[in-house]
Formats: sequence, structure tokens, C-alpha cells
Amino acid sequence: MRRITLGEVCTLLKENNNFHILTHNYPDGDTLGSGFALCCALRKLKKKANVIVDGNYPSKFTYLNENYKDQNFVPQYIVSVDVASRALLTKNVQQEYEKINLSIDHHATNTMFAENVYVDGQCAACCEIIYQIILDLGLEIDEDMAASIYTGVSTDTGCFCYSNTTENTHIIAAKVMPYCDWKNINQINFAIKSRAKLKMERMVYDTMEFYAGGKCAIIYTTLAMQKALGAGDDEMEGLASIPREIEGVLMGITMRQKDDGTFKISVRTNGDIDAAEFAAKFGGGGHKGAAGCSIKGDLSTVKYKLIKAAEEFL
Repeated sequence: MRRITLGEVCTLLKENNNFHILTHNYPDGDTLGSGFALCCALRKLKKKANVIVDGNYPSKFTYLNENYKDQNFVPQYIVSVDVASRALLTKNVQQEYEKINLSIDHHATNTMFAENVYVDGQCAACCEIIYQIILDLGLEIDEDMAASIYTGVSTDTGCFCYSNTTENTHIIAAKVMPYCDWKNINQINFAIKSRAKLKMERMVYDTMEFYAGGKCAIIYTTLAMQKALGAGDDEMEGLASIPREIEGVLMGITMRQKDDGTFKISVRTNGDIDAAEFAAKFGGGGHKGAAGCSIKGDLSTVKYKLIKAAEEFL
């Protein structure tokens, strides 16, 4: 495992062929945007490349693959994008791809699981790195690349509201905006909610509890709740931001029950509270303002562990 420079990333992409690009489990706008933008770039270099999305593909992101079609080839070089550790890949992907040749990531907590690793923890989104790679490869941004990159930088910054947003984030967004329908992308990701999502949000608000003197808020969704509403990944998107929006809350925790006996935990923080440090207590990671982990157990057991840890942490 070795850290490499951006120049070395471009060299590896130029020297190799037949790429499979891996995205993380529960795919969001950044991992999908990074995957499809990089795939477009590699195909422009006359290389074969496919994006591997295992599990549920959020329907709101279908605009990203409207012009995408899988190619037939035997993969020779495996790249992961926006993946901080192997644990964030689905079990199927972990089994199929024992060796990952290159990891491109913006998580400072990257576990260095790939043969070659490029990490820039100063980037708000992995798509910021992909954008620079495309330029360094001497390629021009097209409509599909622009839509993918704008999706990644906008969704990972909460439409440029989160504290991870930088001057460079805005610059990159401005550079790609002329080439894509950014208004539609914003509407899809930030303005429109399905009725099922509204019902889920209302139910989730009823689960909210406060701890650590009001500095921590916890919400949860159970399998029973999801089944009752017919809710899927689309309805789960964005729930993690709810508890952090409450006045006085420094750390918001969202628990989502999975059918494998675990809870997927999302941590969002305000101020100087480090979400990644907290998530690391349970084997997870991420960024200072947003991180996650998984904990096995039933609702009461997992919630008790989180409450105890949060009260000690805050």
C-alpha cells in the first residue's frame, strides 16, 4: 500500500486498461458522480471502463447514467472512488474484488486498503479530485462529466451549506455549471420530496430524543417503519441532517436498522465536534462534520451504546 501523487494517479490511468470503478454501499451523489465522471474520462481516452454499483441505485440519480451503457471486457485494473475502507463496499463486491489497484478518496480516515492510494482530505467531495484528474489528463468537460461532478460537490456539501465547503468547491461548481442542467440537479436533490419521504420524516421526528444536556439528538428508523411506509433508499436520503438542524445540538445521530441485524449509524456535527473521531469508536470513520459506522444489535442496545458514548464524548 502506498500513497501516490495526483500525477502518479494520471500515469496509472493512462498506462492501464479495462477498468472497473467501484462505488460504496448505499451509493450517494459523490460516489456515483465520481464513478461516472471518471468512467467518461477513461472512455474518452479510448479505454474500456464500467462503473460497478451493487445494491439499490437511488432512483433520483438516474440522470447520471442516462447515456451510460456497460461495456463487455475482462477487468484488469480496479479503482475505487469515495471509498474510505473495504468495509464500505458491499459484501458481493468485497468477495469479487480481492485486490483493488487504486483508491481515489477525500476521506482523511482512508484505511489504505488499496495497492495505490490518493487521498486529499481538504476536498469537500471526491468529485473535486476527479475534476482535477480530468483536467490533468488533458480532457475537456462534457455534459455528462459536468452533471456528475456538480452532483458530487453539491450533495456532499448540502448544496454548499455544510462547513466542508471551500472556495475551491465553489470554483469547481462554477466551472461545470455552464455544461449541465444544474438547476434541475438542485431541484431533484434539494427541493423535491416524495409523499413517502414526507411521511418518513414525520415519523422520524417522533423518534427524536435529546441527551448530553441537549447537545446530542438521536433519531432512528426501524425495519417495521420502513415496511409500513414502503420506504426505500430514496426515502432514507437526507434524514441524517435532521437532528443536527435543531438549535443547541452539537451532534446529531441517525440510526437506520438493516436486515442483517445491524444499525447503520450516521453522525453529523456542528462547531468543533469531530464526527469521524466519534464514529471511530465503533470502527467507522468519515469527516469532521459527517461520519458513519455500523453497530450490530437491537434498537435499545445500540441506542444505549450511542448515548453512553455521546455523553462521554461531549
